[in-house]
Amino acid sequence: MSEIPYSTIAVTGPDSFEFLQAQLTFDLNKLRDASAAKTVRSAWCNPKGRVICMPFVAVVDNGYTLTLPSDLVELVMQRLTMFRFRSKVEFEVRPGESSGDKSALEMLQAGIPEIELTQSEKFTPHMLNLDLLEIVSLDKGCYPGQEIIARTHYRGASKRRCLRFESSAPVSVGDKVSDGQRDIGEVVNAIGTDMLAVVPLDKADATLTIDGQDISHIPLEYLG
Repeated sequence: MSEIPYSTIAVTGPDSFEFLQAQLTFDLNKLRDASAAKTVRSAWCNPKGRVICMPFVAVVDNGYTLTLPSDLVELVMQRLTMFRFRSKVEFEVRPGESSGDKSALEMLQAGIPEIELTQSEKFTPHMLNLDLLEIVSLDKGCYPGQEIIARTHYRGASKRRCLRFESSAPVSVGDKVSDGQRDIGEVVNAIGTDMLAVVPLDKADATLTIDGQDISHIPLEYLG
């Protein structure tokens, strides 16, 4: 996570707002507010409600930019083109930009996950805490996966969350979290011995290991 290269996709044209508003989980109307932040975090999901990517979205002349890990650019460009239909929008890959104001470590420690190609379409927004991070809108209208996401939210059915842990040894993205009997979770982001991992909430303070190394739960402020 500390060395993720980023690239930017420009989405421009007369229909750029309507196009992205119908695809992303964040309500882009909030970016139109002059007092709003110039860059926001969003997610793009597949119809099954699994997160494809989590771009940083910024307003530019005649459209928007989506800044995301470079290894996702080819996939995202293909998908955007597939969904364009008759919309008057154009897509252009531009040189990489900053991933935002926070460093990778600051993001991790704040409980803000990142998704790369190997993790694309594996997790729901609720598993990644995107509802708690105000990255998901439930009332802006339809977007891919919106019905499943809303159902999960209103039923309170999210039993797995992205939690912060520290390990007694360095870990890697994709490492499995074990409760001693079976694998129950997976590392989403890791920098040295610090990590975010998706695990069942009721196992957060259980005795957990990764490759036999103990890990300890560090509560995230926004999870209470």
